[in-house]
Amino acid sequence: MTYPRLIQGGMGAGVSGWPLAREVARLGQLGVVAGTALDVILARRLQEGDPGRHLRRAIDTFPIPGIAERALRRYFIAGGKAADAPYRAVPIHSLRSPHALVELTVLANYVEVYLSKEGHDGIVGINYLEKIQLPNLASLYGAMLARVDYVLMGAGIPREIPGALDLLAAGREASMQLSVVGATRGEEDRLRFDPRSIAGDSPPSLRRPLFLPIVSSTVLAKALIKRATGRIDGFVIEGPGAGGHNAPPRGALKLDETGQPIYGSRDRVDLAFFRELDVPFWLAGKYGHPDRIAEALAAGATGVQVGTPFAFCTESGLEPALRTGVLDLVQRDAVEVFTDPAASPTGFPFKLMPLEDSLADPEVYAARPRVCDLGFLRTAYRTAGGGVGFRCPGEPQDGYIRKGGDAADTVGRQCLCNGLVSNIGLGQIRPGNYREPPILTSGEDLSVLLPYLAVHRTNYSAAVVVDRLCDGLAAAQEARLP
Repeated sequence: MTYPRLIQGGMGAGVSGWPLAREVARLGQLGVVAGTALDVILARRLQEGDPGRHLRRAIDTFPIPGIAERALRRYFIAGGKAADAPYRAVPIHSLRSPHALVELTVLANYVEVYLSKEGHDGIVGINYLEKIQLPNLASLYGAMLARVDYVLMGAGIPREIPGALDLLAAGREASMQLSVVGATRGEEDRLRFDPRSIAGDSPPSLRRPLFLPIVSSTVLAKALIKRATGRIDGFVIEGPGAGGHNAPPRGALKLDETGQPIYGSRDRVDLAFFRELDVPFWLAGKYGHPDRIAEALAAGATGVQVGTPFAFCTESGLEPALRTGVLDLVQRDAVEVFTDPAASPTGFPFKLMPLEDSLADPEVYAARPRVCDLGFLRTAYRTAGGGVGFRCPGEPQDGYIRKGGDAADTVGRQCLCNGLVSNIGLGQIRPGNYREPPILTSGEDLSVLLPYLAVHRTNYSAAVVVDRLCDGLAAAQEARLP
C-alpha cells in the first residue's frame, strides 16, 4: 500500500475545514478535516444561509431519507439570520443524546467529508479527540457514510475505536466505555450507537477507514497495541511543539520562568520502538520545515504531519481578518505562542496565541460571562445518586462546585468550545450584543511561516505549502539514494 508522505493537520473546530482538506487531497497528500463540533458548525452555517449552497449540495446526496429534511427544516434560514440575532442552540450531547442530535451529528460529519472528497480522487481523513467521547461514535458513522479514508484520534487512549470502526463498517452496533470521574472498580457506563437507529433495519456495509492514533510516547503506543479492540494501521507521533492540546510532561509538572510546562528527556519518544513495528508512522510538531522532513525520513518515518502553515493559508477556515492579523504580527516578530498549563478544561497544556481582543487577553477573559452551552469538553462524573452527571471547570464556578468540583480547578480555565468556534466566524451572540471572542492556537514554531510571507505577504495558498514541503520530501529522498 502507498501511504501519503504529508498529512495536513486536523486543526481546531472548522479551521481544517473541507476547503483546505479538499485542496490538499487534490494535490496528492492526506487532507484532514477537524471533526470537533461539526454538528454546531453545520447548524450555524445553515442559519447563515449557506452561501454558495455548498452544504445543501452535500446534504442533497445524503443516503438516508428524512434526516436531511429535518435538519434543514430546523436550522436553515434562507438569506441568513439577522447579523445581531443569536444562533439557534444545538442540544448538548449526553449519555443518551436526543435522537435529533444524533441525526445532526451523523449528517454534519457526512457533509464535511463529502465536500472534502468532491471533485478529485485523493484521500481524506478526519481528526477527532478521544476526550470528546459523547459524539464520537455517531461522528464516525457519518464520516464513514461519506467514505472517509483515514481516522486520526488523539487526546486520550482510543483503544476501543478500531473495534468500533469494524462494527460500524459491518452495520452493527458499536459501543465504548465512558470515562467517569468517581466511578468505582467494576462500574461501567457505555456509549452506544446502532446504525439501524439511523439507516433502518438493513444498514449498508461500509468501507473501514484506516486508523491512526496520535500518540506522544511509546508507553501510550504500547498500551494501544496491547489493548486495542481492532487493527491499528499506523501512528502519528506528536511532540510538544504542536498546536492545540499537548500531552503533559511525564512526572511532576514543573514550569519555567514564564509559566510554561518544562519537557525533558523522559518526554522524548524512542523512535527505534516504532521502527520495529510493522506499521507506518508520521512525525508531528515542528516538522513544517523541509530540513525537518529530511530528518523524519532519515529516522524511519513514513512522512510528517504539518499544521501551522496550513492553519494560516487562504483555504483555512480562520476568519480572514484574524488570519491576516496574525500573519502581520508574525512578520513583525510581535507575537509568541504560549503553552498554558491551565487554559483547557481538560487539564492538558494548551497552546495559545496571546492576541488582543481574544480570550487569551486577561481583560477580555475577565469580562466574559462564564457560560458552558456547547459542552464538548465537559467531564463525566459519578453523582451522589449513582448516576452520571457532567461538569466543566469553564462553567460558572458555583455550578461547578455544586456538582462536586474543586473551585481551584476553575482558575484560569478558558471556554475553548465557544472560543474555537468564534475563530471561524460562528461565535454566539449573547444578550446586549456581546459576541463570544476567539481563542487562537498554533504550533509554537512561527518561523515556519516566514518563507511564505516573504513572497506572498499575508496571503498564500495551500498549494504553495504543499509544493514547498514536497520539495523538501524530494530533496530528502534524493539524498538517501546511493
